[in-house]
Amino acid sequence: METHVLDRPPEGANADWTVPQDWAAYTPEEHAVWDTLFERQAKLLPGRASQRYLRGLDVLKLSKPGIPDFEELSERLMKLTGWQVVAVPGLVPDEVFYEHLANRRFVAGNFIRRADQLDYLQEPDVFHDVFGHVPMLADPVFADYVVAWGEGGLRAMRHNAIHRLARLYWYTVEFGLIEEEGALRIYGSGIVSSHGESIFALDDPSPNRLGFDLERVMRTEYRIDDYQQNYFVIPSFEDLLRVTVKTDFAPLYAKIDKLPDIPIAEILPGDRVIIRGTQDYARSKAAG
Repeated sequence: METHVLDRPPEGANADWTVPQDWAAYTPEEHAVWDTLFERQAKLLPGRASQRYLRGLDVLKLSKPGIPDFEELSERLMKLTGWQVVAVPGLVPDEVFYEHLANRRFVAGNFIRRADQLDYLQEPDVFHDVFGHVPMLADPVFADYVVAWGEGGLRAMRHNAIHRLARLYWYTVEFGLIEEEGALRIYGSGIVSSHGESIFALDDPSPNRLGFDLERVMRTEYRIDDYQQNYFVIPSFEDLLRVTVKTDFAPLYAKIDKLPDIPIAEILPGDRVIIRGTQDYARSKAAG
């Protein structure tokens, strides 16, 4: 597969890295890949995904067959939360990413994985970006959180703290869990767009499920090549937004810089342990 990780805007891209989605250029085979992925996840997620994610999936009409047209999707999303979806050729530089999010523009890859790549893709494609992320952007509270995170990213660059904020994004927007009606539910895009991790995150005894703490999360390492060994659980999206908006991050970065990183899967004495994992999955992968 050709790489979509770039260090400069490709020919034909705008200065902000956006490109036309070129929806008419998608092949029937590419639309079929979307439909296969959508059908599989749509059957799995009720009872697993946050109600706010499922509501977003419904109000944005993502069940319509084929890869969504970003113009139509943005029109519906703008009416709900002021966000729009813009196409990019692949992963973009940090500053470009933060700038778009801070201005309520979600960047989505305009390519889709092949039919033989349904279960794993190294770089985020249109299914991960749109099916995984965009339904939560239809929720006003979470939409505001992502704006605050984008604004925070621009400030973090001045403090050389990008990796700290990346961990916050990873453990919330990408791989977050929430407590709803006495049960754990998934909302992170990396989980809801993955058939295997949608099951693993809630059902497998291996990973830890820990209560969310901002400082703890920003000190915690993560991995990008397999299922997570830690999931952090927020009590509500309102709480997540509140702590993000009210925290003065500059002194927090300075404090954390004097502390060691926390290894994956480690449990600290002050952690709120919701489920202590066995870590059997991680050990089996390491052994084999």
